[in-house]
Amino acid sequence: MTERLSLSEQGVGSLLFYPAPFVPVGHRTYAASVNPVGSKAVLITGCDSGFGFSLAKHLHSEGFLVFAGCLMKDKGSDGVKELDSMKSDRLRTVQLNVCKSEEVDKAAEVIRSSLEDPEKGLWGLVNNAGISTFGDVEFTSMETYKEVAEVNLWGTVRVTKAFLPLIRRAKGRVVNISSMMGRMANVARSPYCITKFGVEAFSDCLRYEMHPLGVKVSVVEPGNFIAATSLYGGTERIQAIANKMWEELPEVVRQDYGRKYFDEKVARMESYCTSGSTDTSPVIKAVTHALTAATPYTRYHPMDYYWWLRMQIMTHFPGAISDRIYIH
Repeated sequence: MTERLSLSEQGVGSLLFYPAPFVPVGHRTYAASVNPVGSKAVLITGCDSGFGFSLAKHLHSEGFLVFAGCLMKDKGSDGVKELDSMKSDRLRTVQLNVCKSEEVDKAAEVIRSSLEDPEKGLWGLVNNAGISTFGDVEFTSMETYKEVAEVNLWGTVRVTKAFLPLIRRAKGRVVNISSMMGRMANVARSPYCITKFGVEAFSDCLRYEMHPLGVKVSVVEPGNFIAATSLYGGTERIQAIANKMWEELPEVVRQDYGRKYFDEKVARMESYCTSGSTDTSPVIKAVTHALTAATPYTRYHPMDYYWWLRMQIMTHFPGAISDRIYIH
């Protein structure tokens, strides 16, 4: 019932003026003061494809020692093969299913023993692994809610807890990949929104706790990058998910909503498969800044200006006003 990472919706907005801290990442001037990379090590989860795959290669090119956590390393996925083919002693793939405590603990031990000086710790953790799905609340099974939460929310918590001792020793960085859907809810996205709102709250709590210990915590909130990452696998995959969903619906739900309504929602989902930005570089730049800047930002907004503006309206205006604009 699930596929890889991040979705978005359509809507309308009006021009607003905000002070500099609210300017979206595409228009933001990053601080020039950066820490030297040196031999700093970083773990990235979800490196089989998408943002994680691109991040692993980019951070390696910047000089980091990169541990690329891959769900499918043991099955030899294409992404793993490409990363391994680089044959670099500064880029190492690690088997890592963020839902399995034994794999997380094993990865922590492997990485700790691979560090030049484990007592100096691990500089960075990028919690990137995530999945998404679609469907109205009454169309979505409890199993799907739990599955998405297990990866996006509990996976982030599980990996963070396992690596915090190493991060604390380095006085390093935690970078959590959330989404604009972690700041503004939307129809047919409740499993994903719930988990990303949770990641936002977890990140804030962690930031407060880690501040006196010298660890900096940042959140990256990507907009719509479906076209760049092929996150939903095309219309055939969408149809397969939809067919299974329809078959499993209670009869009362099928009767009350009707097949026409359901099919319209699926068609709308199919139209999103080619939507959004084809360039992931804003996300890559945001994570790199969060890992290297002397004073990283609390939140990064790699998204089109339209989505940034909509997010400001939905998070800063009274609900009655944003509902009037965006609920159709």
